Amino acid sequence: MADEQIRTIGGCHMCKRTFSFVPAQVMTVMMDPETRLPLGMTVSGTFREPTPEATARAVEAYVCPDCVDKVKQLKEFMDRPVPPFGTWQRGNP
Repeated sequence: MADEQIRTIGGCHMCKRTFSFVPAQVMTVMMDPETRLPLGMTVSGTFREPTPEATARAVEAYVCPDCVDKVKQLKEFMDRPVPPFGTWQRGNP
């Protein structure tokens, strides 16, 4: 009984679905509630050093396992090497 961990119910920050989880075992992201972006991310998708004010107001947001898997698949897709393109050769007229 002492080994059981208490489960809680919360919402996924990405897909907004409600899911049951053990808080110590779920992925979390530090979010800036003012900008609604991950801490240090800009609107254009680049990263920068977060300001002390943004760090102070940051809150922890939970992400469900399904969304974590989708992000991993997207990362694998985006990190694939670019296929080589053959060169165009001009034939004899």
